[in-house]
Amino acid sequence: MTRTMTSDARKRDTREKIELGGLIVKAGLRYEKRALLLGTLIDAARRIKGDDGERSRLMAIGVEAFGNDDQ
Repeated sequence: MTRTMTSDARKRDTREKIELGGLIVKAGLRYEKRALLLGTLIDAARRIKGDDGERSRLMAIGVEAFGNDDQ
């Protein structure tokens, strides 16, 4: 039973990582260097911390991008 729970947790973790990688592709950053991607994410995390306006602005951009999936 423990082995099954571990296996399920690993599958969920793997699925999450695949989905997060898909976001990088969707953002058009597939071919950028990893250091640039990490730096961009760290910068965004710092900018949205405690800044509801920036969080809302970036959220709107993301919602619009997901809304364009059928095009």
